[in-house]
Amino acid sequence: MKKEEIRLLLNKYGSENEPFFFMISYDLSKYEIIKLKDLPSNIKFELCEKSQSKLQEKILVKKFPISFKEYKSKFDILQEEILNGNSYLLNLTCKTKIQTSLSLEEIYKKAKARFKLKYKDEFVCFSPERFIEIKKNKIYTYPMKGTIDTKIPNAQTRILGDIKEMAEHTMVVDLLRNDLAIVSSKVKVDKFRFCEKINAGEKKLLQVSSKIHGTLDDNWQSKFGDIITSILPAGSITGTPKKITVDILNEVEAYKRDFYTGIAGVFTPQKVQSFVLIRFIEKHKNELFYKSGGGITCDSNVTLEYQELLDKIYIPS
Repeated sequence: MKKEEIRLLLNKYGSENEPFFFMISYDLSKYEIIKLKDLPSNIKFELCEKSQSKLQEKILVKKFPISFKEYKSKFDILQEEILNGNSYLLNLTCKTKIQTSLSLEEIYKKAKARFKLKYKDEFVCFSPERFIEIKKNKIYTYPMKGTIDTKIPNAQTRILGDIKEMAEHTMVVDLLRNDLAIVSSKVKVDKFRFCEKINAGEKKLLQVSSKIHGTLDDNWQSKFGDIITSILPAGSITGTPKKITVDILNEVEAYKRDFYTGIAGVFTPQKVQSFVLIRFIEKHKNELFYKSGGGITCDSNVTLEYQELLDKIYIPS
């Protein structure tokens, strides 16, 4: 079983107290765990403490999304599942063919984001979302849920006051607080629903986040695999309750997320930084595909959700 393989390997590498890179797919069926000194040149990453938001150059992306009709059929199935009480929040994602004049290497170099990753000639990711961070025996997570165009009048007030967005964000925070409680003690929400500005191609968006932390045992390094595998897949890209929601999404999405919405990061004995693999372009048979999505609740509007799916297809430059 891959999950157990990943758990044991992360525990082993963590016990050795040597820095390493790790990347785990959404369904934990694929992974890379490599000591930094052995990391091959065809795996590149950048970890920045702060989001890079200065707009320099527009990168044009032509989109060939699924039709609104096809999206609505998926949306309606999820609404039925919510109505039946099987789930309260589901993060519906889709795969969109795109065209751009840039190669994956050029996209990696030009994209500006808090976290960047290029994996061989297979995919590139420029994510704004942390997964977990560990420092001084404390584990932190920063769930992101809710975006709005900064050009909309009173954008911050509107999104923070939106009932649907509030409900969706609250459910994700509750889910991730429970996830942290599995692996740590004294779990606390430090900051609830704050806004950060991010670039979205031709737009600038406000992204709503929260900050949660818990306290780990002193020897957390040797249990790093237990910690990671206990809280995957990430709650912000699945929904709640997590297990049945993942099963529903597997049926409705009808494609393999693969490494998209998985996680990647770097372990050192003093600190761990990791991020969710969103804002993701994958290469398949010389064609490029952008995977994107958003959270669906009982209050969701299908037209707005479809537009959000399209708005998230961009290269932040």
